[in-house]
Amino acid sequence: MALPKIVILGAGLGGTIAAYEIRDAVKGKAEVMVVNDQDDYWFVPSNPWVAVRWREPDAIKVHLPPIMEKKGIGFTSIGAKRVHPSENRIELNDGTSLDYDYLVIATGPELAFDEVEGLGPDGFTQSVCRTDHAAHAADAFDRFCEAPKPIIIGAAQGASCYGPAYEFALILDTELRRRKIRDRVPMTYVSPEPYVGHLGLDGVGDTKSLLESELRNRHIKWITNARIAKVEEGTMHVEEVSEDGSLKAEHALPFGYSMILPAFRGIAAVHGIEGLTNPRGFILADKHQRNPTFKNVYSLGVCVAIPPVGPTPVPVGVPKTGFMIESMVTAIAANLALELAGKEPAEEATWNAVCLADFGDGGVAFVAQPQIPPRNVNWASSGKWVHLAKIGFEKYFLHKVRRGTSEPFYEKLAMHALGIRKLRFK
Repeated sequence: MALPKIVILGAGLGGTIAAYEIRDAVKGKAEVMVVNDQDDYWFVPSNPWVAVRWREPDAIKVHLPPIMEKKGIGFTSIGAKRVHPSENRIELNDGTSLDYDYLVIATGPELAFDEVEGLGPDGFTQSVCRTDHAAHAADAFDRFCEAPKPIIIGAAQGASCYGPAYEFALILDTELRRRKIRDRVPMTYVSPEPYVGHLGLDGVGDTKSLLESELRNRHIKWITNARIAKVEEGTMHVEEVSEDGSLKAEHALPFGYSMILPAFRGIAAVHGIEGLTNPRGFILADKHQRNPTFKNVYSLGVCVAIPPVGPTPVPVGVPKTGFMIESMVTAIAANLALELAGKEPAEEATWNAVCLADFGDGGVAFVAQPQIPPRNVNWASSGKWVHLAKIGFEKYFLHKVRRGTSEPFYEKLAMHALGIRKLRFK
């Protein structure tokens, strides 16, 4: 009798770790297979470093097929064209289909550059959302440094991942000072956040004061409650909105270099499937990470639908940070093991957040338990140690991916010692 088949759609930060952890949890009781659109894993948190040539792309790449084979996990990089959850089937890009008993969606997002005219690598701004984008941004930055002009860094309306924007603004400040041209480059941070340090989370600890202080000390101006109307070559048109949602001011900001994070939406393979996704194409999930309509479908990471934190004058999404995603992975692995034993899912992810934001020569760290307020722990701190910690984390996480390990015992011991857990207490 054939074993049940668990298919994991996506092999980014969440999908790759999910493949390892689910395989360990169900070994001998189910087949595990990964469907991705490429053979390589890229450590996305290092993309801001790639964009200033502090890292080469190959340094943050892991070739997945041999690791998956060694772990006994099936793998294809053909990619998914469409998910058919009512048929328990994935239509692949080559026209073939793949049946499953359980599906774990970990696709990450589609980048909605098209929602703002002139935005993105095919327009007039750069991106660090993907490593190839960051490599393109590095080339553009080298050209910029030959004839410095103003820089604009930030995020478009509806964006949900603000940490990399703050990181990149402050990394650029560090790099410009190293090149001795910072005095020739006015910088502006533009964001839909209602205040600096909101992060899509209504702040964590004192991130408002910490990040305002960083921007102020580094002579970076900011515009919050900002909506980007359009981007032209050399000019960004920004609408500043009042607390009541009315137009407060219009800005035509000149720039010679800009990196703007876009809003996210669900990928085409899942977008518009009734019962599976919300209107933006994000996957609907209950407290066990299971879809309410298609109960053999789980989801994790950026593709999961999470309501925004309170109303804001300009739309602001909620980030899905690394440890939060790993807590979803652990819950799904445990719940799949329960299902294969004939039991109902029972585990819930804590959605705790542990984040290191690097600023080149310092940084901000925060812990939010859980990530969405109200919280049991709400803490943030800054210092040069954060930069060193981020370097250490990069090396550790890439080692983990290359080893095919989801959570070594020493990581589990360290997190438990700090009181940071992946699963909720019952």
